[in-house]
Amino acid sequence: MTDQPDRPTPAERDGDSLLAVLDQLNELVSTARAMPMSASALVNRAEVLDLLASARGVVPDQITRADRLVADADAVLAGARAEADRILAEAQARAGVLVSSEAVLREAERRSGELVAQAEATAEKLARDADDYCDRQLAQFEIDLGSIGAQVAAGRARLADRSLPATDEGTP
Repeated sequence: MTDQPDRPTPAERDGDSLLAVLDQLNELVSTARAMPMSASALVNRAEVLDLLASARGVVPDQITRADRLVADADAVLAGARAEADRILAEAQARAGVLVSSEAVLREAERRSGELVAQAEATAEKLARDADDYCDRQLAQFEIDLGSIGAQVAAGRARLADRSLPATDEGTP
């Protein structure tokens, strides 16, 4: 055996983290006994292989967790985008309704102005026509009254002629 301190087995180590396994591997290499006159070091092959196996075991679990995190983040992002799209669609629809309402209101105001102007013009024409009719009727009444006045005067004159006493010319 080597003169290196006893290291925990992979089951005893913090195998939940790839970084923990890499830290242990780094410690094993950095504390390994150096070969004289060389940059090489003596490491326990079984320990290194054991740490590498632990690293391989941790990587799929960490990738699975990372994939779950990414999937969760993607789901949250998709939900947020869907909500943003929904809010935007509602806002656009509301804006369209408001713009449409405003356009309808402006058109209704324009149309009501036209109708009021037409009604006023019609009322003025009817008033002029009524005044003309009344004037014609009053003129006719004036003519008729003048004629009736002349007839009344002629009738009175005849009555007056009849009521005069008879003269001596024709009496015995």
